[in-house]
Amino acid sequence: MSSAFGKCYDPSGARYGIPTYPWRLAPDGLATRRQLRARGLRPGGQPIAAQLMRRNPRRGGVQVAYLYPLAGAKKVRPMTSRKWGALGLAMLARRTCPACRRDAGYYIPSSLGMCVTCAYPEEQQAA
Repeated sequence: MSSAFGKCYDPSGARYGIPTYPWRLAPDGLATRRQLRARGLRPGGQPIAAQLMRRNPRRGGVQVAYLYPLAGAKKVRPMTSRKWGALGLAMLARRTCPACRRDAGYYIPSSLGMCVTCAYPEEQQAA
């Protein structure tokens, strides 16, 4: 067993407090949030059952993904008409330029804080 694998393998939970498995080697019956979502499920308030861990030198040492039991997972709540409306208004706000108050047709870059036409008016006049 390699040292990287050994540091990430603790099925009893003695080292990290909860059972820990190497990346892609989780036992059956456990899933991450993304895996639950792909099945149309959510954790449903249940506690974390285990974790996956792998070394990642670029991101500060390790990456961790929490695992939840499939048995206690609940179905995802459906979107209501009010939630769809709120989402539509939020997306409209991301496309609306604060300087000229027009819908730019694309999400306003946070680096500019306004649409490209308002950010670079001299280049728009030359074209």
